[in-house]
Amino acid sequence: MKKTIALLLVAITFTACKKEAKTAEEDFSQETVTYPESNEITEPATPFVQVEWSPVQTAEMLAAKNNDTLYVTNFFATWCGPCMREIPHFKEKMEELKDQPVKFTFIGLDPKEDWGTKVKTFAEENNLSENIVLLNGELLTPEFFPANFNEWDGGSIPFTLMKKGDRTDETIGMMSKQMLDSKIASFR
Repeated sequence: MKKTIALLLVAITFTACKKEAKTAEEDFSQETVTYPESNEITEPATPFVQVEWSPVQTAEMLAAKNNDTLYVTNFFATWCGPCMREIPHFKEKMEELKDQPVKFTFIGLDPKEDWGTKVKTFAEENNLSENIVLLNGELLTPEFFPANFNEWDGGSIPFTLMKKGDRTDETIGMMSKQMLDSKIASFR
């Protein structure tokens, strides 16, 4: 019974984002893509090493820590259009705050068969290899969500949790650059 509920929850999560993904694909068709100049020096991508967390390890990472670090944890999937549209905002913020006590973690919820292909390519192309961990959504039980979050029930992604000490902020859905800036600034 628990496995059926967990599978249903994962299916709902995928369905919720897939509906938005179509709209996102339509939005991408109207965007202008800029390529670096041929003489521009780019950093080589850090090879992606698959790091898989269990639900227990994920819960431990999400637990409050008694320090001055802001933990920004984003649940995403490479097939989720809104997830992909907000990633550049996170990358920009990571660069801006690289010398400050802020830790960004992206928890990939892609199907396990995509970890070595789609997730690997995404991680390396976006220089996020060191920030992505993988979570097999099929292992999440309905109890996982209320035990770790106030608002998120696993019904849709992207989802971002920000934590500093006992203070938290949960965002269900895509964040704009301004929204991300504002939320992070509120923790200072």
